[in-house]
Amino acid sequence: MSADPDPFTLGERAAHENIPAEANPYHEGSEEYALWAAGHERIATAREANESEGT
Repeated sequence: MSADPDPFTLGERAAHENIPAEANPYHEGSEEYALWAAGHERIATAREANESEGT
C-alpha cells in the first residue's frame, strides 16, 4: 500500500518544474496548503539565492 505523496514534497516538485506558487492545489488555510507552500518556497528561495550569486 503506497501513501499519497506528501504535500511538502509536491510543493518542492512544483517549484522544480517552474509551476507558480499560485497553482497550489490545496484549499487555502488547510494544513496541506501550508505544507505545499512551504515546500515550494524552500526550492524557490534556494533557486533565487543561486541566481543572485551567479551560480
